[in-house]
Amino acid sequence: MNLVRKILFPVSIIYWLVTFIRNWLYDKGVFKSTSFDVPVIAVGNLSVGGTGKTPQIEYLIDLLADTYKVAVLSRGYKRKSKGFVLADEQATAESIGDEPFQFFTKFKDKCLVAVDADRRNAINALMNLPNKPDVILLDDAFQHRKVKGGFYILLTAYNDLFVDDFILPFGNLREPSLGKKRADIVVVTKCPTNLDGLQQQNIIDKLQVECPVFFSSIVYDDFVYNNVSKINVEAIKNESKLLVAGIANPTPFFDYLQDKNDQLLTYPDHYFFTKNDCIKIAEKATTKKIVTTEKDFVRLNGLLPQNQLFYLPIKLKILKKSDFDTVIFNCINVNN
Repeated sequence: MNLVRKILFPVSIIYWLVTFIRNWLYDKGVFKSTSFDVPVIAVGNLSVGGTGKTPQIEYLIDLLADTYKVAVLSRGYKRKSKGFVLADEQATAESIGDEPFQFFTKFKDKCLVAVDADRRNAINALMNLPNKPDVILLDDAFQHRKVKGGFYILLTAYNDLFVDDFILPFGNLREPSLGKKRADIVVVTKCPTNLDGLQQQNIIDKLQVECPVFFSSIVYDDFVYNNVSKINVEAIKNESKLLVAGIANPTPFFDYLQDKNDQLLTYPDHYFFTKNDCIKIAEKATTKKIVTTEKDFVRLNGLLPQNQLFYLPIKLKILKKSDFDTVIFNCINVNN
């Protein structure tokens, strides 16, 4: 742990107290939370970034969209627009944010995608649409207490469990770990694919939650893609290339694709690439292929040569998938 974080430990105590009191006031009804008639599933975490919210939301879209009219509602982090925006063909990563734009690009025929920092306003706007949704997925909304979700999915990463962390700025928690009590289920994300039953039980015991706990892994696609073609991952692994990532934890992405001759470029999470950035990336790549994450591709697409730029998709694999899916469908039926 760096020195600055140690110095800021007293600030963390104050922040802990402030967030604890805020949650207590919501729990006691002093601060009001708004409920809605439509089923609202909130996906979030206790820590800042890197728990896999995007693949979890995409999993839920795939799971539900054939049965229900689904809407995904995000804040639209770092977007350049204000207020409520419903994604349409004019949407860009800058107008609605990179993650919502990724949802829209992949699932525009399956669900609505909207952004608004005021989730209450956004839900009211969605429910006033002619094709109003049957289910709303709230992205990164575990701390958004102004809306009372019908079901809360709390994510925590296998290598960075919230019980092993401390509140900001000394640690990475947005609120005290007591917030876990609001969860209806916990999903331990980014697990090894060979995680056995004993290891799972040890984590469950460590988390000390009263709700069901599920485990998920990240599965990489067999191909890297761009707008016109795809290349087998095994072929691209053996090729000298430039790997570019602007996500919270790029290490697994690099580890999966990296060859000893590859060059790596890392940028901050949700980074919007400038013209100068792209010039430097192109100069560093020369004629080599540039491979990035799916989230970064929506920000880099059109800024670098199309024949060089590729992305690697990921998907979520949930252990005990049928049990998880049943819980989700049951929560919708209960909240309908």
